[in-house]
Amino acid sequence: MSGTLPTGRPRDLRLDFFRGLGMFIIFIAHVPNNAWNNWIPARFGASDATEIFVFCSGMASALAFGAVFRDRSALLGAARTAHRVWQVYWAHIGLFCIVVAMIAWFDTLVGSDFYTTRLYVRPFLEDPASHLIGLMTLRYVPNYFDILPMYLVLLAMMPIIATLGLANRWLAFALMAGLWLVAQADYLSLSAEVRAGVEREWFFNPFGWQLVFFTGFAFMMGWIKAPPIKRSLVVLAVAILLLNVLFASRFGWENFDFVYQTRDLAMWTFEKTDFGLMRYVHFLALAYLAYVAAGEGGRRLAGAGAWGAFVRTVRRVGQQSLAVFLSSMVLAQIVGALLDVTGRTPLTIAFFNLAGFATLVVVATTVAWFKHQPWRRPHQPAAGAAKVERASGVERLTLEPAR
Repeated sequence: MSGTLPTGRPRDLRLDFFRGLGMFIIFIAHVPNNAWNNWIPARFGASDATEIFVFCSGMASALAFGAVFRDRSALLGAARTAHRVWQVYWAHIGLFCIVVAMIAWFDTLVGSDFYTTRLYVRPFLEDPASHLIGLMTLRYVPNYFDILPMYLVLLAMMPIIATLGLANRWLAFALMAGLWLVAQADYLSLSAEVRAGVEREWFFNPFGWQLVFFTGFAFMMGWIKAPPIKRSLVVLAVAILLLNVLFASRFGWENFDFVYQTRDLAMWTFEKTDFGLMRYVHFLALAYLAYVAAGEGGRRLAGAGAWGAFVRTVRRVGQQSLAVFLSSMVLAQIVGALLDVTGRTPLTIAFFNLAGFATLVVVATTVAWFKHQPWRRPHQPAAGAAKVERASGVERLTLEPAR
């Protein structure tokens, strides 16, 4: 069964808006010892901003590449995907080098190895040869730098899923479910270490996380229909969120013995590395409520005034998600170091978080400006500009009147 790519501004508006919100949450989550981190969605349920990033990336990938697979060929679709893989790979390498160089400099300023130890990159600095080879081959994937490698594998899987899904969507769904189940059983994972005798798998197992990525991909390909807005589904989604507050939030399971024991029996369903089932269920409930809140066609996200300006700003951030993500990972370490110097008071934490938000907006705006390539637009002479006229082989310099 062939999928059909949904088109139209409302769907794009919602995608960009929620992806932009995810970018701000990711920044908060990566600032070391950030008190605002206690109030992000991850502290109230099983899923967090990673699911938002991966799900929206799957939707965006369908918009960017799906039509190529559908209208051209699997070969051209794979080539288009390979180009994106190439871009993301070098983005990952560049991000690692910039952040490690920066925090190594921070260490020289404080006269210790505090910052490189806090980010767990001391093994790289102590044995750079083997770790550099591991970095380039994705066999060394340190924490903090683990999202983009996972995204690379998901992109590499996309030609297979897209080809299967365009032939018969149930074949794609079967492969997605099969890979996820194998990952839950710990039979399919990737090593993140090159040190002898040290075992550590990728923190984000792509064979588990592909389920949420390709769920977003399937929605935008038309393989899964958008759910109806019904009171019964809203009640169910709210109930799931409330249960998560009890079983998966900082307010619940650690504070009640009976909840702790119940959760302990099904710990694997909350597990992040392989993308446990409860994370998937919680995210779908949260996504459904966000979908309902946005209104039919995203009508509640449209508007003028302060609300309209806010939505446009967040959308701009969502539209430049890769550039914003890379910048936020660097910026989070800078903000963390500044907070170490100034102290973590409510005022300093608020100031640096808000300053970080503003910086991400500037990054998104700047990247959008470059992507529009204003230098390629036809030149329009300014009012009062000098103009050279040629008449009868004689050049005359005249001044255009201002209009």
